[in-house]
Amino acid sequence: MPEALPTPAEIVDLALTAKPELMVVASDIPSTVHALRDLLAASDKMFDRGVPVRFVRTPDGSPAAIPLTKNNVIIAAHRLCRPMKANVGAEPVPITLPDRVAQMYLDMVGDWDLKPLSGFSMSPILSADGSLRSHNGYDPETQLWCCSVPEVFVPPNPNQAEAKASLQKVRQAFRTFPFSDAVRTRDDSGIEVVDLAQPPGQDESAFLIGLMTACCRSSLWLAPGLLLTAPSLSGAGSGKGLLVRSICAIAFGVRPRAFTTGSDRQELEKRLAAELIEAQPALFLDNANGVALRSDTLASVLTERPARVRLLGQTRMVPLNSTAFIAVTGNGLTVTEDLARRFLYCTLDARCEDPESRPFQSGFLEQIDTRRAELLTAMLTIWRWGRLNAIPKGRPLGSFEAWSEWCRDPLLALGCTDPVQRIETLKAHDPKRQRIADFFQAWWQHHQATPIKLKDLDEAARALLDPHNRGRQYVANAVQGLAGTHAAGFVLTRQDAAGKWGRTTYALEKASREHHHRQPPMTPMPSEVEDERSITPGEEATI
Repeated sequence: MPEALPTPAEIVDLALTAKPELMVVASDIPSTVHALRDLLAASDKMFDRGVPVRFVRTPDGSPAAIPLTKNNVIIAAHRLCRPMKANVGAEPVPITLPDRVAQMYLDMVGDWDLKPLSGFSMSPILSADGSLRSHNGYDPETQLWCCSVPEVFVPPNPNQAEAKASLQKVRQAFRTFPFSDAVRTRDDSGIEVVDLAQPPGQDESAFLIGLMTACCRSSLWLAPGLLLTAPSLSGAGSGKGLLVRSICAIAFGVRPRAFTTGSDRQELEKRLAAELIEAQPALFLDNANGVALRSDTLASVLTERPARVRLLGQTRMVPLNSTAFIAVTGNGLTVTEDLARRFLYCTLDARCEDPESRPFQSGFLEQIDTRRAELLTAMLTIWRWGRLNAIPKGRPLGSFEAWSEWCRDPLLALGCTDPVQRIETLKAHDPKRQRIADFFQAWWQHHQATPIKLKDLDEAARALLDPHNRGRQYVANAVQGLAGTHAAGFVLTRQDAAGKWGRTTYALEKASREHHHRQPPMTPMPSEVEDERSITPGEEATI
C-alpha cells in the first residue's frame, strides 16, 4: 500500500523544522542583529552596493539590484530562519521579526559582510589577453552577476579579413539609420540607406564604437557614454531611442528602461542615483531635448570608480562601482564642458521634415533580438583581432586608456573615424564656454594685451560677464575665477598688486602651447542662476 502524501500543514511543519532558529533576546538585540547578518550574508541573492540590495528579475526579464527595506529584511529573515522569542522558564515561541531588528541591520553600514556587486553581465567576460569566458551566477573575480550569456563562436585568432567582414555585417544591419554625415544611397526597395562602399563617417563611427563599448562594458573598469542627438525641430522619429535599444539588445539581450531628466538638476541627480544603485546593465536617459546637459553624478560615475552618490532621501553618500553602459538621447542636445570628454557624440539627421514618416520594414528590433548571438560574435571578433594584433593607437583620452585599446582602436584600424576628434566640437557648444569666449573677444577688442584694473574694464565686456548687473564684486570674483582660463584663442593672466597700495591687474594674451602647460586649470566661474528655469530668448536651457 503506497504511503499517504503529506498534508499541506505537514509540509509547512517540515519546511519550518528545516530552518535554523533565530533567537530574539529583548535584552541583547545587537546579538540578534549579528546573527541575522550572518544568515543574510550566506544568501546568494543579496549583495552590497553601498547599501544592502537583493537580486530580482524585472517584468521584462532584465536583472536588477533593489535596495532592501525593513519589510524586505523581515521577509528574507523568515525565508531563511525561524525567528523565536526567548521566554524565561518556558519554551521559545515563534514571532515575526521585530522592525527594530530589521532597522538595526540596515544601519550596520560597512558591516553587512555581503558580497560586493559591481553590476550585471549578459555577455562573455573579457580579458586583456583576448580570452573570453562565459559564467552563470556570481563571479567573485569581477564581482559581476552573470546571466543570459549567449553562446558565441569567436575565431581563436581572427585575421584582418575576418575583422573587416564582421564590421560589414554589423554595418549592414544598421544601414537604414540616418547617420548625419554618412554617404547615402537607395537599396532595391527604394529605401535610403548608408552607402557601405564608403568608410564610416564620424556619426556612424561613433555608433559602432558605442556598440563595441556596450559589448565590452561589464569587463572594462571605465568607459565613456554615448550621446545621440538630432536637429531640434525635425529630429523626432529619427531613430535615436531605437538605436539605443538595438545596442542593448546585442550587448545585454534586454531592452533598457528609459527615464527622463525631470523638472530640474536636483531631480535628475536623484533619478540617476536611484538607477545606478539598481546596477542595470544600461542607463538610458531619454528625451533630454533642447538642453545643455550638466550632471555631477554622470561626470563622476563615468570617470571615477568607485564614484560617490547620494542616497535618495538621505544625506549619506555611498561608494558605488558601476559597469552600466550610459546612453543619452535628445533633439538639440549638447553637454557642458565637464561632460564633453566623457561622451561619444553621434548625430542622426533624416534630412526631412517628418522623419517618422519614412518607409521602413517592420520588426527591426525583433530581427536584432533574433540575431543577437551573430552580431555579438561579430563585435567580439573585431575586439579579439584588436587584442591579438599590433594596431595603431588613436588620440589619447584621459581616464579611458583601456577603453581606447579595447573598443576604439580596433575600429579605427578598420577604417572608422576617431570620435575623440569631436570633443572640441562638443565643448564649443557649451553655453558657459561660449559666454567666456564672447567675453574674452570683447576684452581683446577694447584692451588688447594691455594689463588693466577691473575698474577700467570696458562696459561692453562687463555686460557680457554680468548681464544681470549684479555689481562690481560679482565681476571681480568672476574675473578672478577665470585667471588662467583658455578660450577663443586667448588666456587670461593675472598680475598681483605691487606694494601695499598697488592694485591687481589682468591681461589677455594670445594662447600658446607654453601657456597651456604653465597656467593653472580653470576654476569655476559664477553661474548665472544655477537652477533658473526661465530662459532668455536665444539661450539654451541647462539641466
